[in-house]
Amino acid sequence: MSRHPAFHRTELLLGSAAQDALATARVIIFGIGGVGSWCAEALVRSGVGHLTIVDNDVVCITNVNRQLQATSKNVGQSKVEALKERLLSIVPGADVQAIETVYTQTTRDSFDIQSYNYVIDAIDSLSHKVDLIATAMELNVTLYSAMGAACKLDASAIQVDSIWNSKGCKLAAFVRKRLRRYGVTGDCTCIYSEEFLPSGKATAACGSDKCFCPKKLDENGNEISSDIWCHTKAQINGSLAHITGAYGFHLAGLIIQDIYKKNPPPLAE
Repeated sequence: MSRHPAFHRTELLLGSAAQDALATARVIIFGIGGVGSWCAEALVRSGVGHLTIVDNDVVCITNVNRQLQATSKNVGQSKVEALKERLLSIVPGADVQAIETVYTQTTRDSFDIQSYNYVIDAIDSLSHKVDLIATAMELNVTLYSAMGAACKLDASAIQVDSIWNSKGCKLAAFVRKRLRRYGVTGDCTCIYSEEFLPSGKATAACGSDKCFCPKKLDENGNEISSDIWCHTKAQINGSLAHITGAYGFHLAGLIIQDIYKKNPPPLAE
């Protein structure tokens, strides 16, 4: 297989068989904010040839501190389109599909997740997150899930384990509770941390009447308030790039490690 020279260092480490497998791997990422955006870039830089990114949000100035595609120049732009532009500037030949919508029970079947080798869950909404995890388990699709990345400071505290073994993370606890309620008995690997720093509220504006979020408009110029996610959140928590990035890199690493394990280089290579 003809290989892109950008991946020469990757191939030196992983071997040609794994590099070829990366090039043909199909990955879909749900949620390309602080965690999903870094995961997407790590995968494209590693040679994953087919990547679908799913998110219906737009870039907000408050995203700049932790989301890869967010800059002061693209506030108000579609997150998936902004990230796609960046990914294609890195590897112009990559097959990057940007879907500007949100995963829900209603949209679930439109994604055909069984057609992907790997599914990444970086969704914020608890109900949508649990539905994606449960669906992937039912369909026996390989899914790696990110638990709560907010209110963290110590990247060395991040752990990788079964969702059922995770502990100390409030989001993971909610996810486990709902999975049990729905009678889900499957398993998936998740990224989580037991660390929790209380998030300040005194200067919080996002989600309030002073919200910084850009207003998304329909074709008639009317505001689409339902697309502003922070308005629906009970609390806005603080988060940092080195944590969301570490979560994203861990997720990408799980895919790369799995591909390497399934396509090891010959001893003589």
